[in-house]
Amino acid sequence: MNSAQEQFLNLKTLPARIRVEEAAWYLGFGTHEITMLMSEGLLKPLGRPPTSGVKYFSTVTLEELRRDQKWLARASDCIVQYWKSRNEKKTAHRDGIHDAPRVPDAAAEAAALN
Repeated sequence: MNSAQEQFLNLKTLPARIRVEEAAWYLGFGTHEITMLMSEGLLKPLGRPPTSGVKYFSTVTLEELRRDQKWLARASDCIVQYWKSRNEKKTAHRDGIHDAPRVPDAAAEAAALN
């Protein structure tokens, strides 16, 4: 845990809205996992931020989610499923490259014909 994270988590009163990194610390997820949860509709930022804009989350909502065991299980399953899918795609791509039929070069073809 870095010092910024420790200072944030030790605040007596959290701000009403917090950024992605702070939301990740508060919920116990990695910063990159917050994006996954948003894409699956399990976490919604405040307002309608632009795609590449800064996103803020309601501390009150995060507190409710943090206490909801079913939501935490769904969020954790979402992360596991994301990586499982990602790894399967990587494996399929890698296997597809190795399973491709080998194309002989012109010199080898000419030698085989003679």
